[in-house]
Amino acid sequence: MTSYSHLLEVHNLAMHFPVHGKTLRDGKGVVHAVDGVSFSIDEGETLGLVGESGCGKSTLARVIVQLYRPTAGEVIFRGEDLAALNGTRLRQSRRHLQMIFQDPYSSLNPRMSVAEIIAEPLRNFGETQRLDSRLRELLATVGLDASALARYPHEFSGGQRQRIGIARALALRPALVVADEPASALDVSVQAQIINLLRDLQARFRLSLLFISHDLSVVSVLSRRVAVMYLGEIVETGPTAELFSRPQHPYTEALLSAVPVPDPKAERARSRIVLAGDVPSPANKPPACPFHPRCPYVFDRCRVEKPPLREYEAGRFVACHLMEEPDLQPRPGAMQT
Repeated sequence: MTSYSHLLEVHNLAMHFPVHGKTLRDGKGVVHAVDGVSFSIDEGETLGLVGESGCGKSTLARVIVQLYRPTAGEVIFRGEDLAALNGTRLRQSRRHLQMIFQDPYSSLNPRMSVAEIIAEPLRNFGETQRLDSRLRELLATVGLDASALARYPHEFSGGQRQRIGIARALALRPALVVADEPASALDVSVQAQIINLLRDLQARFRLSLLFISHDLSVVSVLSRRVAVMYLGEIVETGPTAELFSRPQHPYTEALLSAVPVPDPKAERARSRIVLAGDVPSPANKPPACPFHPRCPYVFDRCRVEKPPLREYEAGRFVACHLMEEPDLQPRPGAMQT
């Protein structure tokens, strides 16, 4: 059996889409949805992926599970590059890698009953023994009654539909589940139930989980490590507690400053970082550091040289020139290099 150091390893992954009506020339006429992303996930680990809407999180999720075939890079799952596989070998690998989609209203086929929806992956891989018992077991696992099997998606609330989607993702007992903002389309009162369910399932089945969200407070509850994404690139990764208490990249610092604090006195006392301008278009990315047009600490090097994602402490990776310029304007809590 082939050995591997991480369950999932993503190396320099890119997903570029042509802009309609334009010709690809020198990198122009292309949407750089995902642009050179690298990270890893271990067995039984939850990695949180955060960033603003439009930064490429959902595209990255689809590339990892091979719904999109990447423009470049590697998706190494259990020691095998999924991006290089086709046909039967790719299909067999996919059973161990499942996805929970963001919108529970469009991700379930309205013409299929709940039993058909959850049974579909099992039938696709020939696991039809004790099928009815398995379906009942899966529904119970996500907190639904067996009576739901004969019903259709339109008969359920958003939270219940997402539970059905989770049951479908668990049907083949995957090693890794990619959860693409699974609670963002739900009412606030239901979001906590889905997050708690995912946390319980992760612990119960020792799932590896890539949890994608723009809600940092949710990510802090569920994830052991966090990766921060901006304009198609990872700009910082680290253990959740350390990254939240000592953000190193200016973008991470700005994101965390916008997280609401339940204590009104603390909320009034803290400073909030308001970034200048809007997020640039991924079809017209800034040169060098992609964050430099909005960065409050920008200096000349940022405009001409792209900072690589480097490890500055054990487990702490940052893509920022400030990490190598201790004489420039300091930031609260910044690591000394």
